[in-house]
Amino acid sequence: MIYVAAPARYDTMPRRRCGRSGLCLPVLSLGLRHGFGEDRGFEAQRAVLLRAFDLGVTHFDVSGTHGPPAGAAEEVLGRVLTRELRPYRDEVVVTTKAGGSAWRGPCGEGGSRKTLLAGLDRSLARLGLDHVDVFHHERPDPDTPLEETMGALDAAVRQGKALYAGVSGYSPELTRRAAGVLRRLGTPMLVHQTPYSMFDRRAEDGLLDVLDDLGAGCVADAPLARGLLSHRHLRSAPEGSRPGGDAPPLPPGETITESVWERVRALEGVAERRGRTLAQMALAWVLRDERVTSAVVGATGVAQLEEDVAAVCALDLTGAELAEIEPHARAD
Repeated sequence: MIYVAAPARYDTMPRRRCGRSGLCLPVLSLGLRHGFGEDRGFEAQRAVLLRAFDLGVTHFDVSGTHGPPAGAAEEVLGRVLTRELRPYRDEVVVTTKAGGSAWRGPCGEGGSRKTLLAGLDRSLARLGLDHVDVFHHERPDPDTPLEETMGALDAAVRQGKALYAGVSGYSPELTRRAAGVLRRLGTPMLVHQTPYSMFDRRAEDGLLDVLDDLGAGCVADAPLARGLLSHRHLRSAPEGSRPGGDAPPLPPGETITESVWERVRALEGVAERRGRTLAQMALAWVLRDERVTSAVVGATGVAQLEEDVAAVCALDLTGAELAEIEPHARAD
């Protein structure tokens, strides 16, 4: 059966401009960190991707490290992009990253020019594309000069293999320095992707202010704290849906204690009084700040995706609701 996208796909999904650039993103983006790879059936993954597009989620966020194995998520996305979504390629924003641990050997991770440009070439081959829309350095590398790393991002754009450059996980100070290097090279920093949730508020410690000053967008990663803010009665949730994976749900040094569960339950109560799920309220909370361009959600099935997307129908939180949330919007 030939796929035809839903005609109403742009009717309900809000969009925000990415910083002061001309690029607009949906307020919810689909991340392929979990639920995509060889350990899951292709048809289920295909169904999530196409349903996301039908719902107006036109930004797909992936990395050369996503799987298992590493790169498998890009292969899945590539199959869908080159088949069902080929007629809609100009509507889709594809973000990929390099610099994480993507292949064996000393060049498989880091911030060197070789690592980033080789990683991008591998990603393009798996995606079946001649360019991605946004190319990120996945995480800071203190062992590589910043000028070399930013020079590689600039080269990717100048070679036509990416339209925009971004970074992930950089501190406010390093973000400002990186943006300065890119600006001098002639390739502005489009976006910074960073963890941001009720239980991880490090982005508020200067990063959002820096991005606003630079005119760069912010994409919130893990807005549901790796699942901690998604499931009712998490301690009895299926093992595959518990917080964890390749990144912790809380900032470094913090653990999931009984007081964290108490906050989860308190936040559930606030959400129920709003007539929303905890996940929907958590997404609305992250998006309450207009400096946040988009929040990346993951989905292992269509039902989970649809529940999260329903959050866009109730993004407005009243002052009273924010005040009720605030005492519990922290880890410990």
